[in-house]
Amino acid sequence: MPITEKKIGWDRNQMAQKAAFDIPDGSYVNLGIGMPELVSGFVPEGREVIYHTENGLLGMGQVPENGKEDPELINAGKKCITAIPGACFFHHADSFTMIRGSHIDICVLGAMQVSQEGDLANWSTGKPGAIPAVGGAMDLVAGVKTIFVITQHNTKNGDPKINEKCTYPLTGKGVVNRIYTNLAILDVTDNGLFVRELAPEVTFEYLQKNTGAKLNQY
Repeated sequence: MPITEKKIGWDRNQMAQKAAFDIPDGSYVNLGIGMPELVSGFVPEGREVIYHTENGLLGMGQVPENGKEDPELINAGKKCITAIPGACFFHHADSFTMIRGSHIDICVLGAMQVSQEGDLANWSTGKPGAIPAVGGAMDLVAGVKTIFVITQHNTKNGDPKINEKCTYPLTGKGVVNRIYTNLAILDVTDNGLFVRELAPEVTFEYLQKNTGAKLNQY
């Protein structure tokens, strides 16, 4: 069902903050391109999180202030970043060794679709002639211990992004642990999707109508 009523739920920054608050102290975290990049701006006071970018930096800081960007210091999405004290730089191959060796605790990724079983599709719609550009996403979902997804609950056309099955090419099968959307936070379990938290003014019934898979309540 298309979302045509007044806009309700969390905005992008609130979604990022929700995800950031669920990252434990001392975690090593990789952030995907787009909305996941906002997560680095919401580390709770007194908590240390070490952010990793797969192009070769451990210790990524917040977005630089306007006018203070260093064009030689960028993340995997080619956006200017900062480095925290003690950060280290390394070869691209070493970065993927960290990922493939399961040394990264959490990865926050965007999504085109997520299935009720935690399958993730986030790199292609499968249209003929589409450029294959999976990037490091397949390595991340295969090697990182916990996968968070942050995405709008529905497409611009109102179609659900969370469905029984993904219809787009998969990035990984059964890899997603938790989903953060503008409408809710969902846990992916062996027994299906469970609603962890509803956004303000969002009812369970409304959420279910805008979801292409069965939802459960704790």
